[in-house]
Amino acid sequence: MTEIELSAAEQTVKAAERGRARNGNRDRREQALVGYLFILPDLLGLLIFLVGPMLMAFVISFTDWRLTGVPEFVGLRNYEIIFKDPKFGASLGRTILYTIGFVPTVYCLSLGMAVLLTRRARGNFFFRTLYFMPIAMSMVVAGVMWRFMLDPGNGLVNQLLRAVGLPGFQWLGNVQSAMASVILVSVWKSAGYFMIILLAGIQDIPQDYIEAAEIDGASRWQIFWRIILPLLKPTSFFVLVILMINALQAFDQIYVMTGGGPAQSTYTLLMYIYEKAFREWNFGYAAAMSTFLFGMILVLTLIQVRYFRSGEVKQ
Repeated sequence: MTEIELSAAEQTVKAAERGRARNGNRDRREQALVGYLFILPDLLGLLIFLVGPMLMAFVISFTDWRLTGVPEFVGLRNYEIIFKDPKFGASLGRTILYTIGFVPTVYCLSLGMAVLLTRRARGNFFFRTLYFMPIAMSMVVAGVMWRFMLDPGNGLVNQLLRAVGLPGFQWLGNVQSAMASVILVSVWKSAGYFMIILLAGIQDIPQDYIEAAEIDGASRWQIFWRIILPLLKPTSFFVLVILMINALQAFDQIYVMTGGGPAQSTYTLLMYIYEKAFREWNFGYAAAMSTFLFGMILVLTLIQVRYFRSGEVKQ
């Protein structure tokens, strides 16, 4: 073969390679376009029903708007009122109290159930289903059900107590017990869901680590504390963040069980925002409190991100 023929063959090969590259780039662009078209409906829903209202609430927080008429721009006045409003501080304190009682309880209970259900034993599927069943009902339905069950007169809980010779109790009508009762109902409703998430995280841990520890003579507690818990940090981070957000936004169960009472002992920040917006029609101030709550959730989430990343365990 002459040099001219070799040169022509090389050019033909290069041309074919360039053609394949162009076709490959076109295929990738088409695949990317198809992917974007598939997520477009969800993206539009996210922008219209989530991002849009959040931005609108932020804008309204700088106005005095009573739903009717033209909003009046007041600058930072609503935010100044927040820090002078004793009712806001009291409701925020009760929200923090609810969060402190709810988040650690759900996490520890869910983690304990998940660890127990990782063992191979008869009835595991039954107990997983049983623990997860409360998720099937809405928080409003759960709250109404437990309000009747905790009724001081004919409630199931007090009837069981009287059946064994114990006196009944004002679970939701007592200032000291109302918040604890709401927290326990919320724990009952949420623990099964987060148990499934933590169970999936535990099952994702390589068994080689656990088997090696058992061969070295590690106890079950040492395996849990030194292997399972550190490798579960990514899952724990997700669970704790979602729990914190749910706790700071607690409303449904409180509204249907106590309405914020008795004596405002369960009157949380969301209850106060609801009252300002839909009873007093002060949407500007309610939006300012909502924006403040959003900022607080964002800051707490970033703190958790920093904490978990500082001790991140790489497999």
